[in-house]
Amino acid sequence: MKTTARLFKALSDETRLRILALLKGGELCVCDLMAVLDLPQSTVSRHLAYLRNGGLVEDRRQGVWMFYRLAPETTPLGRDLLALLGERLDDLPQGRQDRDALLRLGPSQNRAGCR
Repeated sequence: MKTTARLFKALSDETRLRILALLKGGELCVCDLMAVLDLPQSTVSRHLAYLRNGGLVEDRRQGVWMFYRLAPETTPLGRDLLALLGERLDDLPQGRQDRDALLRLGPSQNRAGCR
């Protein structure tokens, strides 16, 4: 039951839902998330910690940069919720705006401060 509670806690915030929608497109650097969400690194990292603790995202370090992706091995409930959210979040105006903002940024290796 604690795992389920952590999962729902991770999903109970608009910023975390926005992060999940962005990660649906693949792995992103924290700097990508900061730019799209227009939030400081500390805030983005705190939200990513909630998602990691909920078993929804995985991270990897490359030098000083942290990259995040959706966790492939989550619980059956987590997989079902991520699939449903993946279908619905892009339909919301904020989801479309975030996706468009990420596309405008271009590849992260072309920006100062990433990779």
